Amino acid sequence: MIAAPLTDDLRTLYQEVILDHGKHPRNLRIVEHHTCKAQGNNPMCGDRVTVTARVSPDGVLEDVAFEGKGCAISIASASMMSEALAGQKVAVAHQLFTAVHDLCVGKIDADQAKATVAADLGDSIDKLASLSGVRQFPVRVKCATLPWHALISCLDGKPQTTTEK
Repeated sequence: MIAAPLTDDLRTLYQEVILDHGKHPRNLRIVEHHTCKAQGNNPMCGDRVTVTARVSPDGVLEDVAFEGKGCAISIASASMMSEALAGQKVAVAHQLFTAVHDLCVGKIDADQAKATVAADLGDSIDKLASLSGVRQFPVRVKCATLPWHALISCLDGKPQTTTEK
């Protein structure tokens, strides 16, 4: 099912969230004593991001952070991702990756995304839904999803990823 187009009010709100995270990114650093690290590259626009995380022995993301340079969408996405995933299980990271990707490409809307993840992640989906505005600009989907691809590569023990796969 294709998600409905964004209303003007929702588009404005989403733009404000992305601008805030783009100008004032959260968790812009390298995680101390990280257990995984991966670099992401978007050769189409030059976005580069390095995601680091510390995963506990029982699979909890104790800390997630990033460093990099890129457009506001890429930086905002990485910032929002790091906030949403700190303290979550690795399985949740995979669920949210799929939900965010599907939101960005327009396969689902926020309500449908909520139905695909654990009930306690609804607030995270509401915040991450601001990234769904990129669906109207297909070339920007790679900007929004690059940090998420880097995170999954990090968790899977792969040191690099690209949006050109």
